[in-house]
Amino acid sequence: MMAIRRALLVGAVSALAILPAVGAQAKDAKKIGLAVANLQADFFNQIKDSVEKYGAEKGLKVITVDAKGDAATQVNQIQDLIAQNIDALIYIPAGATAAAVPVKAARAASIPVVNVDRNAEGAPGDTFIATDSVSSARQVCDHIAKQAGGKGEMLIIHGQKGTTPEVDRTKGCSEALAKYPDVKVVGELWSEQWHQDEGFKLAQDLLQTHPKANIIFGQADALALGAAQAVKVAHPEQKVWIAGFDGDTEALKALKDGAFDVTATQQTQKMGRLAVDAAIALVKGEKLPPQQLQDATLTTKDNVAGFVAKHP
Repeated sequence: MMAIRRALLVGAVSALAILPAVGAQAKDAKKIGLAVANLQADFFNQIKDSVEKYGAEKGLKVITVDAKGDAATQVNQIQDLIAQNIDALIYIPAGATAAAVPVKAARAASIPVVNVDRNAEGAPGDTFIATDSVSSARQVCDHIAKQAGGKGEMLIIHGQKGTTPEVDRTKGCSEALAKYPDVKVVGELWSEQWHQDEGFKLAQDLLQTHPKANIIFGQADALALGAAQAVKVAHPEQKVWIAGFDGDTEALKALKDGAFDVTATQQTQKMGRLAVDAAIALVKGEKLPPQQLQDATLTTKDNVAGFVAKHP
C-alpha cells in the first residue's frame, strides 16, 4: 500500500511538472484555490468558512477541495486546481510526508502559495499563517501542571506525527514541563487524523498501562474530548486533569460544561481572512513575511463563555 501511495505521489508530481507556467507579472486575483487537509475537523471547517465568506466579500471565486486526510488525494486535487488557472493557492497540507509536493508544483506554475496551520518542510509557502503553537502549548501545559499541584504522571496524545502543529505543540509543552520536575511524562501515543475516536482509543490504551496518571494533554480538542470519554469509562480514583488545543466550537461548549479543563482558542476566523489578504497581496507582487504567527488565548471555564458566544 505504501509503495502504491508513493507511486501515485511521484506520478502526480511528474504530471504537475509539465503543466504550463503562467506569467509572474503583478495582477489582481480573481480565482483562488483552497486545499484543505480534512473537513471532518471543526478547526479546518472554520478556516474554510472564513476564507469563502471573506473571499466573496473581496469579489473572489474560491474553489475548495477536501483531501479527507489523504496526501495523494491532495496532490491530485491541487494538480486540478492548477489546471483551472487559479491565481493563488491557500494550502493546508494533509500530512507531513508529501507536504512539499504541491508547493513545488504551484511554484513551477508561478502560482503563489499561502500555507495555513501547517507548513511544508523544505518547501515552505510564500507566507505561513498559523497560531504560535509553541507559545500556546507552553501556556496550556503550564496551566494544567499547576492545576495538578505541580506533580504527577502525564499522558500525551499527539496529533499527526511530523506535522507543524504536532511538532510545535510538543516543543511548547516540553518547555513548560521543564519547570515541573515532579510531573513525569509516562506515556505518549500519536494519532493519525486528530480525531475524537482516536483520542478515546489512545487514552484507553495509555490509562490501562498507566492507571495512576492524573494529567492528559490532547494536542487537539477532539483528542482531549476522546480522552475525557476514556477517563469517564475508566473511573480512576484520582482526579485527571485534561487539556486540549484549538478552541473548536463544540469543544468550547464541552469545556463550559466541565468535560475537560483547558484549551487554547485559536483565531480561526482571523486566519482565514489573513490567508485571503495574503493571496491577494502575493498575486499583486507584494512581499510578505515568511511567517505570520497569531496568538491563541488560554481558555478555561472562567473565560470560555465569550468564545462560545463569538469565535475569534
